Amino acid sequence: MTNLATNAESLASAEVRDEAVAAARAAAAASGVEIRELTEIAELAAVVGLFESIWRSAPGARPVSTELLRAMSSAGNYVAGAFENGELLGACFGFFGNPGKASLHSHIAGVAKAGVGRGIGYALKLHQRGWALLQDVSVITWTFDPLVRRNAYFNLGKLGARPIGYLPDFYGPMEDSINGSGDTDRLMVGWDLKSPEVRAAAFGEPVLIDAEALSAAKALTVDSDGGPSIGSADAPTVLVAVPPDIERLRRTDPGRGTAWRAALREVLGGLMADNAQVTGFDRAGWYVISKEQS
Repeated sequence: MTNLATNAESLASAEVRDEAVAAARAAAAASGVEIRELTEIAELAAVVGLFESIWRSAPGARPVSTELLRAMSSAGNYVAGAFENGELLGACFGFFGNPGKASLHSHIAGVAKAGVGRGIGYALKLHQRGWALLQDVSVITWTFDPLVRRNAYFNLGKLGARPIGYLPDFYGPMEDSINGSGDTDRLMVGWDLKSPEVRAAAFGEPVLIDAEALSAAKALTVDSDGGPSIGSADAPTVLVAVPPDIERLRRTDPGRGTAWRAALREVLGGLMADNAQVTGFDRAGWYVISKEQS
């Protein structure tokens, strides 16, 4: 009986792996790119240049280095690029987590301006998923800035990942054009590669939530001048807003951007510290939190 159960589990795992690879190929074709692993110095140097062009870091503070990517890829970690007619339009880098390669941490991913809006970032993540499953990895983690609305929807809605921790000032000062000079709070997410939600998302069925249709308390909202307004979290389901464009706000009104960081840390960070669960993100700008699942 044990052998039968083991064989059935192996067949199911193989089916998920094959399905994931097929979904990744379809996503790459739809975005018009070829995605492949990278190991050669010239290709890895191109990835470094791509990331520098996206983040525009202060001198001496580039996101990654060629020698780091070389070492990581040589050790069997994940470095991949998306190409169109030989031009690198996107890249993603991750490394194995806890012993036994049971998890992969996706450290950085980015798409060149010329490739934005084509689904290249989505295709890269699906390639990473297929690659990880072929390595018998079932979970990928990564962090993102919870104030960036489009990233929240991409990660929680389009990919089906789930937040597992709120991390105040996780990276310390980064001094680049995206993060500015403020605290680098992050949400850590876990991507359960075999879950029904993730499998559906890989075939173009995102996790959709209509926050306004829920009977929920609004613990954080956008006030009339674009700043944060803290409300009540006294309900089983709680909504937490983020501003429409925090990156623009940081450039035009740094003080208000800093106020948003403090408010989100207090409200979303506080709820998660009390073991409330983020169940999704409404594209209109709301995190949906369940206190009943605490």
